[in-house]
Amino acid sequence: MKFLIVQDLATMADEVILLDYWASPFGMRARIALREKGVKFEYREENLRDKSPLLLHMNPVHKKIPVLIHNGKPVCESMNVVQYIDEVWSNKNSILPSDPYQRAQARFWIDFIDTKVYEPADKIWSTTGEVQETAKKDFITALKILEAELGDKPYFGGDNFGFVDIAMTGYYSWFEPFEKCANFSIESECPTLMASAKRCLHRESVANSVPSPDELFALAFKLRKEYGV
Repeated sequence: MKFLIVQDLATMADEVILLDYWASPFGMRARIALREKGVKFEYREENLRDKSPLLLHMNPVHKKIPVLIHNGKPVCESMNVVQYIDEVWSNKNSILPSDPYQRAQARFWIDFIDTKVYEPADKIWSTTGEVQETAKKDFITALKILEAELGDKPYFGGDNFGFVDIAMTGYYSWFEPFEKCANFSIESECPTLMASAKRCLHRESVANSVPSPDELFALAFKLRKEYGV
């Protein structure tokens, strides 16, 4: 009991700051992980066109969000941040599996997501014509591979919302804007994955961390106009 009291006091004393941008699927990952763990944090919105001195100081290498600042020490890169959160606040809602093989598999799929999903996803809302059509095909191909890995499980983590689910949920929030920007249907191509996506988006930690599809589409529409797309 004394240990638990000391641990709770230590947690209360933590200073946790998240440097983030509201529409970032990468920032959403950090927000979701913190809320899954019940960690209180100070959210600081960054202007990505005029980055704060604090962001540049805390992430001098990549100069990107999200950055988690825990008691003055920065942790950078979204899934590195999620893993850190899982290890530091380990007493609630495990995010990474305990089995070493399953952890390795989860990291494999994170790498797949951040290459094979990210690259075409970025082009879907920011391009038109043949480039966009190719991006849509590549995006669906990647999602079908993920759907096969998901199988009949409710989450990539099996019965538990976990590491790979958090990585994908940032993209799930953008699915509807992607469909509107490129006039296609993800659900018709990947119904099982979409069922899991909806399950993830209805979680309290997620609902409190991601913007609405309308807000994201409005941003995408605005940026497409600015870029002359």
